Amino acid sequence: MTSYSERTGNQLSDPAIINPVVDYHDRVRWGPIIGGIVIAISTQLILSALGAAIGLSAGASGANAGNVGLGVGIWSIISLLISLFLGSWVMALSCGPMNKKTALLNAAILWGTTLALSSWLLVSGISGLFGAVASNAGEIANQVQQPGGVNIPNQAPNVSINDARNAAANTAKGAWSFLFGSLLGLISSMIGASVGARKPRVYS
Repeated sequence: MTSYSERTGNQLSDPAIINPVVDYHDRVRWGPIIGGIVIAISTQLILSALGAAIGLSAGASGANAGNVGLGVGIWSIISLLISLFLGSWVMALSCGPMNKKTALLNAAILWGTTLALSSWLLVSGISGLFGAVASNAGEIANQVQQPGGVNIPNQAPNVSINDARNAAANTAKGAWSFLFGSLLGLISSMIGASVGARKPRVYS
């Protein structure tokens, strides 16, 4: 580049050359996200335990089983929304100043990670249950071989068409509830991040 000079009074001065500065940094903050996940899962466990205790107490007092099940299902969705909101809120507060897009991005990652981790914990719990049954398979076999032991039917019980339709309808309701609950959880997570995000300060 050829430099040039301009006359300023009686002195010659070269213009200042400013190199462009590229502002590059990771927008995903895994430290605050992990902290938010811990808060979300802990809150979910506490609220779920509260809902289960209330539901079992209502069932023991003679309440309608259908109403109790409906109430527990609704409370499960509400507790999910509360836990994701708190987790994203804590995540945003523990971060430095960020714009709205960065807060929403981190909230979406927190939501997805929490959903995947919760599903894994659920599957692990079920697998643990089957593992406990499998570990006692030898004792169960001894009871079957002994006279008067456990009787295992040779054929599966017959299922009527109405029972199969009811089972399919209940499964479909559960799938739709999971879908809408997950999407509402994503919205709740983004709202929590937006509320907790601190905007960058502009110093004059």
